[in-house]
Amino acid sequence: MAHKKGQGSTKNGRNSNPQYRGVKLFGGEVAKPGAIIIRQCGTKYHPGFGVRRAKDDTLFSVIAGKVVFQNNKVHVDPFEVEVPRPQWLREYRAKQAAKQAALAS
Repeated sequence: MAHKKGQGSTKNGRNSNPQYRGVKLFGGEVAKPGAIIIRQCGTKYHPGFGVRRAKDDTLFSVIAGKVVFQNNKVHVDPFEVEVPRPQWLREYRAKQAAKQAALAS
């Protein structure tokens, strides 16, 4: 007969760390080069102009600018005016500038 009680195994203790997924920079916020915009599982959001996709589907900025969401794509509108950008992004920037001018006056 045993003098001490044997140690039983526990069924707890297997909790994994959180992944902290989600949108990190929202539309209109400033993104520096290398800044993470979205951490995601799979490609719910796709990279657009000025954005690249990492191996784990994280979207990050490659240029400095403002974040723009369009449908399921994420773009970064660069601050420099002379940087070539798509036509729709130039029109978007002009529309935003007109909206700001209307609010200022």
